[in-house]
Amino acid sequence: MGDKYDWIGSGSPEVARILDANLDRAREGLRVIEEWCRFGLNHGEFTQACKHLRQEVADWHSPEIRTFRNTPGDLGTELTHPQEAIRSTVPQILQVNFARVQEALRVLEEYGKLVSPDMGSAFKRMRYRVYTLESHLAIYPRRSKLLQARLYLVTAPTENLIAVVESALQGGLTLVQYRDKQVDSRVLLDNSQRLCQLCHQYGALFIVNDRPDIAAAVDADGVHLGQQDLTIAAARKILGPDRIIGRSTTNPDEMAQAIAEGADYIGVGPVYETPTKAGKAAAGTAYVRHAVAHATVPWFAIGGIDLTNLPEVLAAGAERVAVVRAIMQAEVPNQITQTFLTHLSPTPPL
Repeated sequence: MGDKYDWIGSGSPEVARILDANLDRAREGLRVIEEWCRFGLNHGEFTQACKHLRQEVADWHSPEIRTFRNTPGDLGTELTHPQEAIRSTVPQILQVNFARVQEALRVLEEYGKLVSPDMGSAFKRMRYRVYTLESHLAIYPRRSKLLQARLYLVTAPTENLIAVVESALQGGLTLVQYRDKQVDSRVLLDNSQRLCQLCHQYGALFIVNDRPDIAAAVDADGVHLGQQDLTIAAARKILGPDRIIGRSTTNPDEMAQAIAEGADYIGVGPVYETPTKAGKAAAGTAYVRHAVAHATVPWFAIGGIDLTNLPEVLAAGAERVAVVRAIMQAEVPNQITQTFLTHLSPTPPL
C-alpha cells in the first residue's frame, strides 16, 4: 500500500487532528481505569488488560499524526459541561471514563478506515474488548463481596423487619436476602427499597427473593430463585450480566443443573427440617459433604441452622451458612450475628 501515512500529505490534516485527539482521549481514559484496577482492586488481570489496550492504542499514535496537533487552535479545549466537575463515587468515575474510551475508539474506528482497513478493524476489536472489561469490572465488586461472605441472612416476616436487619448489619453481616411470601407487590417493592438502601449504607449485598423485576427496580445486587421460579437465563435477561443470581438446591442433580445454568451461588439444604420449607424433608449433612466435593461456585448450607447445630454443619465441611430464625427471632440480633461470624471465620475459636 506504500507509506501508510501518505494520506496525511494528500490533504487530510483535519483527519490527523481527529485521530490525534482521540488517541490521547482513549489512552487517558484507560489509564484512569487502570489505576483503579491496580490500586483499588489489586487485580492483576484487569490491570494487564488495561495496560495492553493502552499500548495497542499507543502503537497507532505515530509522530506523523502528532505533527498536526494544534492545541491552541482547538475550540474543544474551551468547551466544558457542569457535570464534568462533579464526581462523587469511584463507580461514577469508572463509568464516565469507560464511556470516554468507548466513544474515542468508535471515532478512531471510523476515521481510521481512511488510513487503512487494518486501523479501522483494530479499533473495532479494541472497542469490544473494552465493553467486555467494563462488564467484568461491573460484576467484580459484587462477586468479591459474595466470595468473602460467610453468613447469609434470609429474612422472615416480622413487624420490626428493618430494625432486625439493621442490628444484624451492625454486627458485621454482609449479605441479606429479603424474603416474604405473604405481602403484595407494592409492599414488597417498598420494603425492598428500604432494605436495599440500608444494606448499601453498611456496605452489604442485598438480594431479593424470587422477583428479578423488583430487584432491578430497587437496584438490588441480585435475586435468589427457588426451583419453581424463573430460569436463571430469564432472570439474567432482566438483571443483566453484573447482578448476582442464586438458586436453591436440595439434591446433587439440582446442584449440577444450577451450576450448569450459570448460578453465581447456590443454597444447599435444607440441612435440617425447618418451617421455612414446610413439608420438605431434610437433606442432612450428607448433602453438605457432597457440596464440599462437587460445588464449583460459592454455596451456603441452609435450613434450620442455629448456634447449637452449627458445629455439626462446619464439621461436614461447610464454610458458609444461611440462617433465618437464628437471627430474625434473636433478642439481640447483632450479638448473634457476631457469634456466628466468629465461628465462621477462617480461624475459628478453639
